[in-house]
Amino acid sequence: MKVWVYLPLLLSALLPYVARFMAGRVAPAAAARTVTVAATAAASGFVCCLTLLALTLFDDLPPLWEFDDRPELGLPKPVPGLVALAAALVLMTGAVRLVRDVRIRRRVLRELRDAGRPRAGLVVADWAEPFAVAVPGRPGHILVTSGMLRVLSPGEQRVLFAHENSHLRRRHHRWVTAASWSAAVNPLLAPMAVLVGHLVERWADEEAAAVVGDRQLVAQAVAKASLAGRRKQVAPAMGMSGSGAVERVMALQRPGQRSRWQAVAGVTVLCLMLLAATALAAVEFAGVAQAWLDMIV
Repeated sequence: MKVWVYLPLLLSALLPYVARFMAGRVAPAAAARTVTVAATAAASGFVCCLTLLALTLFDDLPPLWEFDDRPELGLPKPVPGLVALAAALVLMTGAVRLVRDVRIRRRVLRELRDAGRPRAGLVVADWAEPFAVAVPGRPGHILVTSGMLRVLSPGEQRVLFAHENSHLRRRHHRWVTAASWSAAVNPLLAPMAVLVGHLVERWADEEAAAVVGDRQLVAQAVAKASLAGRRKQVAPAMGMSGSGAVERVMALQRPGQRSRWQAVAGVTVLCLMLLAATALAAVEFAGVAQAWLDMIV
């Protein structure tokens, strides 16, 4: 266990840069899906390899420790104890981060649902603060404040509802959640979670533009909502004043992005390499484990 088990960890550090390059050359819907799947695959490989490293700690437990100082047996040596211990600590830290993320999402979702009972998929809260989000659920609904409605013109309100309905219809919270959980267990993927949050907003912007037929109006509504809404967007809710408003407005000034599928090749190849290295590491670990277990039997 000298190369393969470490390669997925290194590839995880490279993947966010390749994903960022790809995202600028692919339509937001395709980019969001691709980045999320890549992050999930990378997190799975990362956890698997850390688990393999942590499992080598068992050679320091009885009865295996009796064979540590017997080189004549020719047993394959696992990784150094400090490396195995560090892997175990990273795994535990990731588990804590994941549980915390789940708890935060549940708490925020509960608070947003307590804002009112939806009628026809809409809750209008009589709050001065400009605020609007898509609240996922079965069924999901839109929560908008009277303050936000006062800020936007009727045409811009139409954009707002088209944007939030896109979040609900496409279940964007699932892509954001998967990327966030991947980053929780593998901190190297944190930029990818941020990127997915931005991409689903771009995705909703493009669908809103298709509904209203006016990209300039959508850009204007995004700019207004972002300037008016000071509340920080908190998962799992998503709103038009969310991630990267300046970049989104600039993108809406241009024609819709057409997907260049060759740009996805880099992310795909990197993910395949990562998964292949993980599989080879598992095979290598199985060989080491079998050699040690044979000594017991």
